[in-house]
Amino acid sequence: MTDGFDIVEATIDEIHDAMEAGDVSSEELVNAYLDRIDAYDRNGPEINSVITVNDGAVDRAIELDRTLESEGLVGPLHGIPVLVKDQAETEGLTTTFGSEACSDYVPDGDAAIVTRIKDAGGVVLAKTNLPDWASAYFGYSSENGQTKNPYDLERDPGGSSSGSGAGVAANLATIGTAEDTGGSVRVPAANCNLFGIRVTTGLVSRVGHSPLVPRQDTPGPVARTATDMTRFLDVMVGYDEDDDWSGATAQTDVDSYTDYLNADGFEGKRIGVLRDAFGDGDDPRGAPVNDVVESALDVMTDAGAELVDPVSIPDLDEQIEDTTVYGYHATIHLNGFLEERDDIPYDSVGEIYEAGAYHEDLDLIEAIAETTSEPTEELDYWRQTLGQESLRRDVLDAFAANDLDAMVFPDVQVTPPKISELGDRYTTANYPTNTPIGAQTQCPAVSVPGGLTDGGVPVGVELLGVPYSEPALVEMAYAYDQATETRVPPETAPPLDSD
Repeated sequence: MTDGFDIVEATIDEIHDAMEAGDVSSEELVNAYLDRIDAYDRNGPEINSVITVNDGAVDRAIELDRTLESEGLVGPLHGIPVLVKDQAETEGLTTTFGSEACSDYVPDGDAAIVTRIKDAGGVVLAKTNLPDWASAYFGYSSENGQTKNPYDLERDPGGSSSGSGAGVAANLATIGTAEDTGGSVRVPAANCNLFGIRVTTGLVSRVGHSPLVPRQDTPGPVARTATDMTRFLDVMVGYDEDDDWSGATAQTDVDSYTDYLNADGFEGKRIGVLRDAFGDGDDPRGAPVNDVVESALDVMTDAGAELVDPVSIPDLDEQIEDTTVYGYHATIHLNGFLEERDDIPYDSVGEIYEAGAYHEDLDLIEAIAETTSEPTEELDYWRQTLGQESLRRDVLDAFAANDLDAMVFPDVQVTPPKISELGDRYTTANYPTNTPIGAQTQCPAVSVPGGLTDGGVPVGVELLGVPYSEPALVEMAYAYDQATETRVPPETAPPLDSD
């Protein structure tokens, strides 16, 4: 407790009500979360989700407390402590991108979403771990080592937004930022029992984030409730003239996604069950996932949804494999990002690779480094990139043919892997995640906490929509949240006496 206010699982609305009642201050919140970072991230279970704590967070909180007294709440995140994935540049604060190559890099400006967080009254509490340059589905980096899953310390929390997923799940802050190129909002949300949404590419600015595949890259929120996810989404979405894809914001006239927090959000919705994306029910790693997803389907039908079971996408696995463009696009865009920053001592992924300045298990870094320096001259660059349009067409056709509002499937076909299996049983190339379906078609998707397996580890359930269908996804995520009690805090990070 913090002077009678319980911060564990506290929501933005609860915090703001307590602030206005004088029951808690932003300064108290920041200090309480810092105590939890010290107790559970640095010590105790050593979750290891945080790379850098913001030394200016307390002063920022004090400033916001003074503003509250004189002006009231200044924005939707007033005084709210936020974990920021260390893929986003943060002015005056070390930003490593998870790489030992950037241990001393301090940007002189903020990423676009960091600016939006600050303008909304948020407090950047700390920067969180990610695999070097967001290049894996797992939680290890050359800068900070392995992040643990707070639900099972022997398991991985999912990547690349591993630190934000684990940190928010363990109540080390109120909300967190993630970034999704192939699934890095949704995989950690799934593995850490959180809500997370990937938007249609371009609705959220990527400026100030290290890129991989700009046609797929998008920041997004992770949160413990659908409401907090949506409030944070409102802050993130907006036009940015410096982002070439930001014209997507002209395709939607949503004033606030919170207008779609509808407890009856499943009523009348037609949801296609994409059985081809389910894992092997005879595999002891896949069967528990399928069991949880089946229970989630029952929740959806009980809440008014009509299931269309099954639906299919032609040659799904082959199309996903044939439209994976990381090596080609990252060679262009990540190298360009490095070249533009004089304070980073390497100008290309190839130089980082040659210097060995990356985590040894990052097969994608190696693939990027070994890609030709002129990818657009390769036929496969165009074949795989244009193939994404064919995949997108087939996905949209399945929606139209079945008159669907969403498709549903597990985010990942297996339970969160054990850390000992990483780099051996599982690599980024073979990890059985379904999140590329949305990423490689630039479609939005939301991950909701399906619940815990009998073994106590989380399973995420993904709802995929068509471009610009975020309002419907928010409706369904909120309705699911209201109909279930699947979000439970991990036992490894219980309340402190000071909480």
